[in-house]
Amino acid sequence: MTLKQHRNMIIILGILILVISMGLRQSFGMFIPSFTANFDITRADFGLSLAFQHLLFGLAQPFIGYLSDKYGNNKVLMAGSLLYALGLFLVTTISSSLGLHISLGFLVGLALSATTYVVVLGSIAKVVDPKRRSTVFGIATAAASFGMFVFIPITDSLLSHFELNTAFYIFCIFSLLIGVFGFFMKSDDSQTINTNVDAEESISKALKCSKSHKGYWRLNIGFFVCGFHVAFIMTHFPTYLMDSGLTSGIATLAFSLIGLLNIFGSFMFGNLGDKFEKRKLLIILYSSRALIFLLMILIPLTNFSAILFGAMIGFVWLATVPLTSGLVAQIFGVKALATLYGIVFLSHQLGSFIGAWLSGIVYDYTGSYSSIWWACVFLSILAAVMHIDLDDKKIDYKKVK
Repeated sequence: MTLKQHRNMIIILGILILVISMGLRQSFGMFIPSFTANFDITRADFGLSLAFQHLLFGLAQPFIGYLSDKYGNNKVLMAGSLLYALGLFLVTTISSSLGLHISLGFLVGLALSATTYVVVLGSIAKVVDPKRRSTVFGIATAAASFGMFVFIPITDSLLSHFELNTAFYIFCIFSLLIGVFGFFMKSDDSQTINTNVDAEESISKALKCSKSHKGYWRLNIGFFVCGFHVAFIMTHFPTYLMDSGLTSGIATLAFSLIGLLNIFGSFMFGNLGDKFEKRKLLIILYSSRALIFLLMILIPLTNFSAILFGAMIGFVWLATVPLTSGLVAQIFGVKALATLYGIVFLSHQLGSFIGAWLSGIVYDYTGSYSSIWWACVFLSILAAVMHIDLDDKKIDYKKVK
């Protein structure tokens, strides 16, 4: 197999894996009405399960990233696929919130850490020209959003025509496909296009530099905010719309548009990241989120405004991923990318934990999500400020002792 063929295979398989893994994950919020109606499970309980999922997704990332860098991403992907299927299958056996915390929360969260961005982008980075890296990262991120666009209506259809357990059995089959694709995601140093991947970019040196790099910690803060936004909307947005009197059809359409529009947003910002400063693009993204959330608060909620919000927030939904991961690679190189981006993604998932759980608690106590919407506005402004004057220069490892 030629270098070009190998590169294309890695990219295509990575895209398919992200479509399935992220598509399944981002449809879980559609199950809230079914679980609250059929089990002694409240919104706060369900939100806590997804919060645990976000937390485990993040806590495992540095470790998973290290295993991927050291032993091979294909092995990690296959193990993650089996764990994903196990977690989804155990959901069909639960009868209480504790069972949901263990299956959908702990096991699926751990599986996601081994089947999504850190492992896939870490593999792609090693076979893609650095000058095109941000663009390809954008395409991969767009694939994850396409998965959301595809799996939201699939989930809605499954819930309309089948029992709850049947929907999860079908999800298990999809998750096992990740392992099949992951089996062929093997790469080694002889197949990389990046000639600057050498001993000077060792994982230990990169970790040492990251501890005192202020720009790296600002990236962590910004991604924490991103995680808060994503988890709140992914977990509670469909139910919020139906609480406000909108139909499930409108809620599904608005939610699906998030995935559809982010296909274009992720690709566009990924492409721009190869032409302009990623730091400045992130300032634009987070500032745009602040404005979009503010409009959601101030404009009366109607079918049109719900659909418009889904489209607008979708355009900036995961566009932060190719830019943030691209900055990590730009600053530290690609040899330790999975490890260092895993740490940044941990911050993202800590934000996700708080966003999913706190939102459910706030609703149960106040009967409203208003304060969470305002928190999204202020956190967006904070994230934008964090990227002003962020140090994004590439580290010279020859000067590192």
